[in-house]
Amino acid sequence: MTVVAAYLYRHGARVRPVAIGEKIDCPQDKSEFMWIGIADPTDEELQTLQNTYDLHPLAVEDARKGDQLPKIDVYGDQLFVVARTARLDADTLTYGETAIFVGHSHLISVRHGSARGHSELREHLEAAPALLMHGVDYVLHSILDFVVDGYLPLVETIEDEVLSMEQRALDNFLNRDEVNRIFTLRRELIRFQRVLGPMSEVAGKLVRLDLPSIDDDAKPYFSDVLDHVRRVQVMVDGLREVLSSVVEFSHLMEQQRTGAITRQLAGWAAILAVPTAIAGIYGMNFEYMPELQSRYGYFVVLGVIAIVCTTLYLRFKRARWL
Repeated sequence: MTVVAAYLYRHGARVRPVAIGEKIDCPQDKSEFMWIGIADPTDEELQTLQNTYDLHPLAVEDARKGDQLPKIDVYGDQLFVVARTARLDADTLTYGETAIFVGHSHLISVRHGSARGHSELREHLEAAPALLMHGVDYVLHSILDFVVDGYLPLVETIEDEVLSMEQRALDNFLNRDEVNRIFTLRRELIRFQRVLGPMSEVAGKLVRLDLPSIDDDAKPYFSDVLDHVRRVQVMVDGLREVLSSVVEFSHLMEQQRTGAITRQLAGWAAILAVPTAIAGIYGMNFEYMPELQSRYGYFVVLGVIAIVCTTLYLRFKRARWL
Protein backbone atom coordinates (compact mmCIF):
# COMPACT_ATOMS: atom_id res chain seq x y z
CA MET A 1 0.00 0.00 0.00
CA THR A 2 1.35 3.45 -0.92
CA VAL A 3 -0.79 6.52 -1.65
CA VAL A 4 -4.03 6.14 0.28
CA ALA A 5 -5.60 9.53 -0.41
CA ALA A 6 -4.46 12.83 -1.90
CA TYR A 7 -6.90 15.70 -2.30
CA LEU A 8 -7.03 19.44 -2.72
CA TYR A 9 -9.26 21.27 -0.23
CA ARG A 10 -10.71 24.76 -0.62
CA HIS A 11 -12.72 26.52 2.10
CA GLY A 12 -13.13 23.24 3.98
CA ALA A 13 -14.47 21.25 1.03
CA ARG A 14 -12.78 18.59 -1.07
CA VAL A 15 -12.14 19.91 -4.57
CA ARG A 16 -10.36 17.16 -6.49
CA PRO A 17 -7.69 14.45 -6.26
CA VAL A 18 -4.08 15.49 -6.76
CA ALA A 19 -0.95 13.61 -7.77
CA ILE A 20 1.90 13.51 -5.26
CA GLY A 21 4.16 15.14 -7.83
CA GLU A 22 1.68 17.91 -8.65
CA LYS A 23 2.66 21.36 -7.39
CA ILE A 24 -0.22 23.77 -6.82
CA ASP A 25 0.12 27.43 -5.92
CA CYS A 26 -2.21 28.09 -3.01
CA PRO A 27 -3.20 31.50 -1.60
CA GLN A 28 -1.62 32.77 1.60
CA ASP A 29 -4.86 32.87 3.60
CA LYS A 30 -4.78 29.07 4.23
CA SER A 31 -8.16 28.67 2.60
CA GLU A 32 -6.67 26.13 0.21
CA PHE A 33 -4.35 23.23 1.00
CA MET A 34 -3.46 19.68 0.04
CA TRP A 35 -3.73 16.67 2.34
CA ILE A 36 -1.78 13.65 1.17
CA GLY A 37 -1.87 10.38 3.06
CA ILE A 38 0.68 7.61 2.36
CA ALA A 39 1.19 4.24 4.04
CA ASP A 40 4.54 2.39 3.82
CA PRO A 41 5.84 4.52 0.93
CA THR A 42 8.56 3.56 -1.49
CA ASP A 43 11.80 5.49 -1.77
CA GLU A 44 10.67 6.84 -5.15
CA GLU A 45 7.45 8.25 -3.68
CA LEU A 46 9.29 9.95 -0.85
CA GLN A 47 11.78 11.39 -3.31
CA THR A 48 8.92 12.74 -5.42
CA LEU A 49 7.33 14.38 -2.38
CA GLN A 50 10.67 15.83 -1.32
CA ASN A 51 11.23 17.42 -4.72
CA THR A 52 7.67 18.69 -5.06
CA TYR A 53 7.19 20.18 -1.61
CA ASP A 54 10.80 21.00 -0.77
CA LEU A 55 10.91 18.66 2.22
CA HIS A 56 14.06 18.62 4.29
CA PRO A 57 16.30 15.58 3.57
CA LEU A 58 16.73 14.77 7.28
CA ALA A 59 12.96 14.73 7.81
CA VAL A 60 12.48 12.54 4.76
CA GLU A 61 15.13 10.12 6.04
CA ASP A 62 13.34 9.90 9.41
CA ALA A 63 10.03 9.27 7.66
CA ARG A 64 11.65 6.52 5.60
CA LYS A 65 12.98 4.66 8.66
CA GLY A 66 9.71 4.54 10.56
CA ASP A 67 11.36 3.89 13.94
CA GLN A 68 11.53 7.35 15.52
CA LEU A 69 10.23 8.37 18.93
CA PRO A 70 7.64 11.18 18.97
CA LYS A 71 9.23 14.52 18.22
CA ILE A 72 8.72 17.85 16.49
CA ASP A 73 11.34 19.53 14.30
CA VAL A 74 11.30 22.88 12.52
CA TYR A 75 12.86 23.15 9.06
CA GLY A 76 12.52 26.70 7.79
CA ASP A 77 8.81 27.41 7.33
CA GLN A 78 7.84 23.74 7.65
CA LEU A 79 7.18 21.40 10.56
CA PHE A 80 8.03 17.74 10.86
CA VAL A 81 6.06 15.88 13.52
CA VAL A 82 6.43 12.22 14.49
CA ALA A 83 3.75 10.39 16.49
CA ARG A 84 3.75 6.77 17.64
CA THR A 85 0.67 4.62 17.21
CA ALA A 86 0.01 1.58 19.38
CA ARG A 87 -2.18 -1.50 19.20
CA LEU A 88 -2.68 -4.61 21.31
CA ASP A 89 -1.50 -7.63 19.37
CA ALA A 90 -1.77 -11.02 21.13
CA ASP A 91 -1.49 -9.43 24.58
CA THR A 92 1.54 -7.41 23.48
CA LEU A 93 1.72 -3.73 22.58
CA THR A 94 2.90 -3.22 19.02
CA TYR A 95 3.95 0.21 17.80
CA GLY A 96 3.73 2.02 14.50
CA GLU A 97 4.70 5.49 13.35
CA THR A 98 2.92 8.41 11.72
CA ALA A 99 5.26 11.08 10.34
CA ILE A 100 3.62 14.36 9.35
CA PHE A 101 5.07 17.08 7.12
CA VAL A 102 3.28 20.39 7.65
CA GLY A 103 3.68 23.37 5.36
CA HIS A 104 1.62 26.48 4.78
CA SER A 105 -0.54 24.81 2.14
CA HIS A 106 0.19 21.11 2.46
CA LEU A 107 0.04 18.31 5.00
CA ILE A 108 1.62 14.94 4.21
CA SER A 109 1.10 12.00 6.58
CA VAL A 110 3.35 8.96 6.23
CA ARG A 111 2.28 5.85 8.15
CA HIS A 112 4.36 2.81 9.06
CA GLY A 113 2.96 -0.26 10.81
CA SER A 114 -0.31 1.40 11.79
CA ALA A 115 -3.45 -0.73 11.57
CA ARG A 116 -5.74 2.31 11.90
CA GLY A 117 -6.03 4.26 8.67
CA HIS A 118 -7.08 7.90 8.39
CA SER A 119 -10.01 7.30 6.04
CA GLU A 120 -12.58 7.52 8.83
CA LEU A 121 -10.87 10.62 10.22
CA ARG A 122 -10.83 12.26 6.79
CA GLU A 123 -14.55 11.55 6.32
CA HIS A 124 -15.29 13.02 9.75
CA LEU A 125 -13.39 16.20 8.97
CA GLU A 126 -14.94 16.56 5.53
CA ALA A 127 -18.36 16.36 7.18
CA ALA A 128 -17.49 19.52 9.16
CA PRO A 129 -16.23 22.08 6.60
CA ALA A 130 -16.42 24.88 9.16
CA LEU A 131 -13.60 23.21 11.08
CA LEU A 132 -11.62 21.90 8.12
CA MET A 133 -11.46 25.35 6.58
CA HIS A 134 -9.13 26.45 9.39
CA GLY A 135 -6.29 24.81 7.47
CA VAL A 136 -3.43 22.40 7.99
CA ASP A 137 -2.94 23.13 11.70
CA TYR A 138 -6.43 21.86 12.47
CA VAL A 139 -5.77 18.72 10.39
CA LEU A 140 -2.52 18.20 12.32
CA HIS A 141 -4.45 18.44 15.58
CA SER A 142 -7.04 15.94 14.33
CA ILE A 143 -4.37 13.40 13.37
CA LEU A 144 -2.56 13.70 16.72
CA ASP A 145 -5.87 13.51 18.58
CA PHE A 146 -6.77 10.41 16.53
CA VAL A 147 -3.48 8.75 17.47
CA VAL A 148 -3.73 9.61 21.17
CA ASP A 149 -7.38 8.52 21.40
CA GLY A 150 -6.22 5.10 20.20
CA TYR A 151 -4.16 4.72 23.39
CA LEU A 152 -7.12 4.75 25.77
CA PRO A 153 -8.79 1.45 24.70
CA LEU A 154 -5.45 -0.33 25.03
CA VAL A 155 -4.92 0.95 28.56
CA GLU A 156 -8.49 0.09 29.55
CA THR A 157 -8.05 -3.47 28.26
CA ILE A 158 -4.84 -3.86 30.27
CA GLU A 159 -6.58 -2.29 33.27
CA ASP A 160 -9.36 -4.92 33.16
CA GLU A 161 -6.76 -7.69 33.08
CA VAL A 162 -4.80 -6.16 35.96
CA LEU A 163 -7.92 -5.83 38.13
CA SER A 164 -8.88 -9.43 37.38
CA MET A 165 -5.37 -10.54 38.32
CA GLU A 166 -5.59 -8.54 41.53
CA GLN A 167 -8.79 -10.37 42.48
CA ARG A 168 -7.19 -13.75 41.77
CA ALA A 169 -4.28 -12.80 44.02
CA LEU A 170 -6.78 -12.23 46.84
CA ASP A 171 -8.39 -15.62 46.38
CA ASN A 172 -5.49 -17.95 45.54
CA PHE A 173 -1.76 -18.19 45.09
CA LEU A 174 -0.58 -16.79 41.78
CA ASN A 175 0.82 -19.52 39.57
CA ARG A 176 3.98 -19.22 37.49
CA ASP A 177 2.15 -18.15 34.32
CA GLU A 178 0.33 -15.38 36.16
CA VAL A 179 3.55 -14.10 37.71
CA ASN A 180 5.19 -14.11 34.27
CA ARG A 181 2.21 -12.19 32.89
CA ILE A 182 2.55 -9.56 35.61
CA PHE A 183 6.19 -8.89 34.72
CA THR A 184 5.32 -8.91 31.00
CA LEU A 185 2.65 -6.25 31.58
CA ARG A 186 5.06 -4.16 33.65
CA ARG A 187 7.62 -4.34 30.86
CA GLU A 188 5.00 -3.34 28.26
CA LEU A 189 3.83 -0.41 30.38
CA ILE A 190 7.41 0.81 30.84
CA ARG A 191 7.89 0.72 27.07
CA PHE A 192 4.60 2.56 26.64
CA GLN A 193 5.74 5.28 29.03
CA ARG A 194 8.76 5.84 26.79
CA VAL A 195 6.29 6.76 24.05
CA LEU A 196 3.91 8.81 26.18
CA GLY A 197 6.65 11.07 27.54
CA PRO A 198 7.81 12.35 24.11
CA MET A 199 4.18 12.55 22.91
CA SER A 200 3.44 14.84 25.83
CA GLU A 201 6.45 16.98 24.91
CA VAL A 202 5.26 17.24 21.29
CA ALA A 203 1.78 18.39 22.32
CA GLY A 204 3.29 20.79 24.88
CA LYS A 205 5.52 22.43 22.26
CA LEU A 206 2.56 22.87 19.91
CA VAL A 207 0.74 24.65 22.74
CA ARG A 208 3.56 26.85 24.06
CA LEU A 209 5.86 27.66 21.13
CA ASP A 210 5.37 29.88 18.11
CA LEU A 211 5.77 27.42 15.25
CA PRO A 212 5.38 27.74 11.49
CA SER A 213 1.90 26.99 10.10
CA ILE A 214 0.39 26.90 13.62
CA ASP A 215 -1.97 29.77 14.39
CA ASP A 216 -2.73 30.93 17.91
CA ASP A 217 -6.37 29.98 17.38
CA ALA A 218 -5.35 26.33 16.97
CA LYS A 219 -3.34 26.08 20.20
CA PRO A 220 -6.35 25.33 22.45
CA TYR A 221 -6.98 22.24 20.30
CA PHE A 222 -3.43 21.00 20.91
CA SER A 223 -3.95 21.69 24.62
CA ASP A 224 -6.80 19.17 24.47
CA VAL A 225 -4.41 16.60 22.95
CA LEU A 226 -1.94 17.29 25.76
CA ASP A 227 -4.67 16.67 28.34
CA HIS A 228 -5.50 13.33 26.73
CA VAL A 229 -1.85 12.24 26.76
CA ARG A 230 -1.50 13.19 30.41
CA ARG A 231 -4.67 11.27 31.26
CA VAL A 232 -3.22 8.14 29.68
CA GLN A 233 0.07 8.74 31.49
CA VAL A 234 -1.73 8.87 34.84
CA MET A 235 -3.57 5.63 34.04
CA VAL A 236 -0.34 3.87 33.06
CA ASP A 237 1.41 5.05 36.23
CA GLY A 238 -1.52 3.77 38.26
CA LEU A 239 -1.44 0.39 36.54
CA ARG A 240 2.27 0.01 37.24
CA GLU A 241 1.64 0.71 40.91
CA VAL A 242 -1.22 -1.79 41.00
CA LEU A 243 0.95 -4.48 39.39
CA SER A 244 3.68 -3.82 41.95
CA SER A 245 1.15 -4.00 44.76
CA VAL A 246 -0.26 -7.27 43.35
CA VAL A 247 3.21 -8.83 43.51
CA GLU A 248 3.82 -7.51 47.03
CA PHE A 249 0.36 -8.52 48.23
CA SER A 250 0.70 -12.01 46.74
CA HIS A 251 4.06 -12.37 48.47
CA LEU A 252 2.59 -11.22 51.80
CA MET A 253 -0.40 -13.55 51.41
CA GLU A 254 1.93 -16.44 50.66
CA GLN A 255 3.97 -15.62 53.76
CA GLN A 256 0.80 -15.37 55.84
CA ARG A 257 -0.53 -18.70 54.59
CA THR A 258 2.87 -20.32 55.08
CA GLY A 259 2.98 -18.96 58.63
CA ALA A 260 -0.52 -20.30 59.36
CA ILE A 261 0.43 -23.74 58.07
CA THR A 262 3.66 -23.65 60.10
CA ARG A 263 1.72 -22.79 63.28
CA GLN A 264 -0.74 -25.62 62.65
CA LEU A 265 2.06 -28.10 62.11
CA ALA A 266 3.84 -26.87 65.24
CA GLY A 267 0.64 -27.19 67.29
CA TRP A 268 -0.10 -30.73 66.16
CA ALA A 269 3.56 -31.65 66.63
CA ALA A 270 3.42 -30.41 70.24
CA ILE A 271 0.23 -32.39 70.87
CA LEU A 272 1.61 -35.57 69.33
CA ALA A 273 4.88 -35.15 71.24
CA VAL A 274 3.09 -36.04 74.51
CA PRO A 275 1.95 -39.60 73.62
CA THR A 276 5.15 -40.10 71.66
CA ALA A 277 7.31 -39.24 74.68
CA ILE A 278 5.27 -41.37 77.09
CA ALA A 279 5.11 -44.33 74.68
CA GLY A 280 8.85 -43.97 74.06
CA ILE A 281 9.63 -44.09 77.74
CA TYR A 282 7.49 -47.12 78.42
CA GLY A 283 8.74 -48.79 75.27
CA MET A 284 12.24 -49.12 76.68
CA ASN A 285 13.11 -52.70 77.70
CA PHE A 286 14.09 -52.22 81.34
CA GLU A 287 12.99 -54.65 83.98
CA TYR A 288 12.65 -52.21 86.87
CA MET A 289 10.38 -49.37 85.71
CA PRO A 290 7.67 -47.62 87.78
CA GLU A 291 4.07 -48.67 87.34
CA LEU A 292 4.92 -51.81 85.35
CA GLN A 293 3.17 -53.98 87.94
CA SER A 294 0.26 -51.59 88.51
CA ARG A 295 -3.15 -53.08 87.71
CA TYR A 296 -4.56 -49.79 86.36
CA GLY A 297 -1.31 -48.28 85.13
CA TYR A 298 -2.19 -48.69 81.44
CA PHE A 299 -5.48 -46.86 81.83
CA VAL A 300 -3.90 -44.15 83.96
CA VAL A 301 -1.27 -43.49 81.28
CA LEU A 302 -3.94 -43.32 78.58
CA GLY A 303 -5.95 -40.90 80.71
CA VAL A 304 -2.94 -38.68 81.30
CA ILE A 305 -2.20 -38.66 77.57
CA ALA A 306 -5.81 -37.74 76.75
CA ILE A 307 -5.96 -34.95 79.35
CA VAL A 308 -2.65 -33.37 78.34
CA CYS A 309 -3.41 -33.60 74.62
CA THR A 310 -6.89 -32.12 75.10
CA THR A 311 -5.49 -29.27 77.19
CA LEU A 312 -2.86 -28.47 74.57
CA TYR A 313 -5.45 -28.63 71.79
CA LEU A 314 -7.77 -26.18 73.57
CA ARG A 315 -4.92 -23.75 74.27
CA PHE A 316 -3.70 -23.82 70.67
CA LYS A 317 -7.29 -23.41 69.47
CA ARG A 318 -7.73 -20.37 71.72
CA ALA A 319 -4.48 -18.93 70.36
CA ARG A 320 -5.77 -19.57 66.78
CA TRP A 321 -2.94 -21.87 65.94
CA LEU A 322 -5.38 -24.65 65.04
